Amino acid sequence: MADKPARPPLSLMPALIFGSRWLQLPLYLGLIVAQCIYVLLFMKELWHLVSHAGSFGEQDIMLIVLGLIDVVMISNLLIMVIVGGYETFVSRLHLAGHPDEPEWLSHVNAGVLKIKLAMAIIGISSIHLLRTFIAASNLGTERGTTTEAGIMWQTIIHALFILSAIGIAFVDRMSQTPGRAQHH
Repeated sequence: MADKPARPPLSLMPALIFGSRWLQLPLYLGLIVAQCIYVLLFMKELWHLVSHAGSFGEQDIMLIVLGLIDVVMISNLLIMVIVGGYETFVSRLHLAGHPDEPEWLSHVNAGVLKIKLAMAIIGISSIHLLRTFIAASNLGTERGTTTEAGIMWQTIIHALFILSAIGIAFVDRMSQTPGRAQHH
């Protein structure tokens, strides 16, 4: 294996600009703390479900389970941002060959990351909207506090998320050079 040729050191300004990417490290560490908080929230909600399962009706259980799925999807979004963002914008993780390397990480770039994030946000929004529709069927009860206007706005916002994701994917597709293979 041939040695890589030595690169000349960067001058001060390029070194400072390139090194500034490390300012993002505390942001990713903060997201790891947020991930820990979501794990605690998930465990709290799961314990609540298990310890009170006999006193819940089917719709209550469904709402709690949808809440758990929502926490998992947000947690997955955090992992994509932490791992993909760090790998894309800060430094390589050098996971090649590691048995737990995420499959998607080998072909992640800023465009792919944006599309994956948009799809995750749509998934999270879908869960929220489904919870709203289920809660709306309880209008007039103690749990049903959703207004028709609130449901309409959530639906409109969800549709805008979908249109935004389509727009992002379209722009990403248009910006690719012909013949370049792209994995999504």
